[in-house]
Amino acid sequence: MDLSERQRKILSFVQAFTRENHYPPTIREIGEAVGISSTSVVNYNLNILEKRGYIARDKTVSRGLKLVARSGSGAGRARDNVVNIPLLGRIAAGEPIPIPDSDFPPFGYETIELTRSIIGTGEGIYALQVRGNSMIDALIHDGDIVIMKHQEEAANGELVAVWLKDEKETTLKRFYLEGGQVRLQPANPTMEPIYVHPANVEIQGKVVLVIRQLD
Repeated sequence: MDLSERQRKILSFVQAFTRENHYPPTIREIGEAVGISSTSVVNYNLNILEKRGYIARDKTVSRGLKLVARSGSGAGRARDNVVNIPLLGRIAAGEPIPIPDSDFPPFGYETIELTRSIIGTGEGIYALQVRGNSMIDALIHDGDIVIMKHQEEAANGELVAVWLKDEKETTLKRFYLEGGQVRLQPANPTMEPIYVHPANVEIQGKVVLVIRQLD
């Protein structure tokens, strides 16, 4: 079962609730049961369960969930090999740009499907769409998708997503800690590095894969 712990809890609750009551729970009932206050977060995880074939949904009604019987067919096994990576927003490969303060900005519940052979279980993995061309010498262009692994520390030379706390902006650069400052280095000879104090830097993740957007 290629699900996160939260998704397993949601699925288990839906199964138990449906057995006991002979009808499915609402999104709010699911959130209360598994300790999620945001209905959008519950909805996001239900979408993952639907895409992976555990439930079917009718979003026009409040109790529009239906458990789906899963078989050991080849199609079912193929779906089990797919990991849905959430596309959380855009990141600047150029000058830093602000990002919205929300659970899943700004693409809502859009996901990218990758196989487990490429990305493993998908735990701690998310995707961002690149905006700008400061990393073109690292073969990352405007419109590409970068697959990120969440981490809060970086080694010198790693390509990371950085949140600049004071500016409330995010950027994609190579990280270098040099004495008392951080150098955020673009991979474009026409652009200058960004120098900031370490206290102003929050590492959000490291690039592990680039998906090229072809014309």
